[in-house]
Amino acid sequence: MKGNEKYKVMKGTRKEHNMGKEKGAMPHKIASHKPIGVNQREKRRTSEKEVTDKKGKKKESICPIEKKCGGCQLLNQSYEQQLKDKQKLVESLLNKYCKVDNIIGMDNPYHYRNKVHAVFDRDRKGNPISGVYESGTHRVVPVEKCWIENEKADEIISSIRGLLKSFKIKTYDEDTGYGLLRHVLVRVGYTSGEIMVVLVLGSPILPSKSNFVKALRKLHPEITTIIINVNNKKTSMILGEKEQVIYGKGYIEDTLCGKVFRISPKSFYQVNPVQTEVLYNKAIEYAGFTGNETIIDAYSGIGTIGIVASEHVKKVIGVELNKDAVRDAIINAKRNNISNIDFYNKDAGEFMSQMAEQNQTVDFVFMDPPRAGSDEKFLDSLCSLRPKKVVYISCNPVTLERDLVFLTKKGYKVQRAVPVDMFPGTVHAEVVVLLQQKR
Repeated sequence: MKGNEKYKVMKGTRKEHNMGKEKGAMPHKIASHKPIGVNQREKRRTSEKEVTDKKGKKKESICPIEKKCGGCQLLNQSYEQQLKDKQKLVESLLNKYCKVDNIIGMDNPYHYRNKVHAVFDRDRKGNPISGVYESGTHRVVPVEKCWIENEKADEIISSIRGLLKSFKIKTYDEDTGYGLLRHVLVRVGYTSGEIMVVLVLGSPILPSKSNFVKALRKLHPEITTIIINVNNKKTSMILGEKEQVIYGKGYIEDTLCGKVFRISPKSFYQVNPVQTEVLYNKAIEYAGFTGNETIIDAYSGIGTIGIVASEHVKKVIGVELNKDAVRDAIINAKRNNISNIDFYNKDAGEFMSQMAEQNQTVDFVFMDPPRAGSDEKFLDSLCSLRPKKVVYISCNPVTLERDLVFLTKKGYKVQRAVPVDMFPGTVHAEVVVLLQQKR
């Protein structure tokens, strides 16, 4: 999903629901994952010993809130078994089209999320708590540490919770609308180390704002920017429209695939930077660019895959409906001194239909739709433009298979497919698929 992230808290889920799906990014050369150190390998071995016995059977959960949270459905399986199950799922859906390559997993499948969200509330004694909504409810389950979240982000959230009493900051009550602090969002630059903290408030006034910033940065001097986001509506959306930067530049930057990207509070940016590089490397490998192609990056968001692909092709056209995402994409292209890419603030399907009506052509299309997949209107537009190749990056194998039924009936053949494990510990799997016009 791409575009300016509109975070929605969904009942019965651990994670944010993204209203658009951004591509991750990948190294400019086709590479496998980075080697990991001895400590990381030992950490993974130790973790897996905790969840399985010698026969591979489940032991007691390593996460005390696993059942209440509901986000990590597979956390108590060995990682090898998780990968086998995901491979089997993708093969059951796609084997009728082509042989599915082996799933690409992580060397260290823990603490990979570079974006962490916590909802704030009070317990029965009136003490501030932070964590996640219990599955199927809006009751907050306290979280101290999470196996898939960035550890520094969890520490920062804990520190913010610890500062609330001394600053007399009340947590927000969804039922009464009373209180101030609703959510905290922390984003960490995997390569840059820059850290953004977003305080989501029910009103724009933070008491002793300067002193609060000083106190938080004394505990965590690594924080590079702090933003107040105001959400005063009774809504399941996490972020509101108004923002105020109270420390730093209001965004962080990170490097993926040798390119630098600006990440603002609402930007969609893949949450697993290690696997994002793997994912996008594989997409570019499948594309087999010669350097002479004109390509479209549909659902282009902040421009990640289009910018990464720009050095492999003649021309990139990025199309994105969200105007804020398009603004970020233009900034990112300039930041990387890229001159062969243009971004358009339009619906990608309508844009391709207009190109087809004007007898314009492109050689290739990247498509990276939301979990719901693409609708027939978009797929019809794609087929009317008739690119020679399409790389479909899917975060939902079920809707991918549905869309492939449509595309194969319209003259495309699936050539290759590979799952990439972007979300270890969960049932979700990303899949890269290459389609080519039938001859």
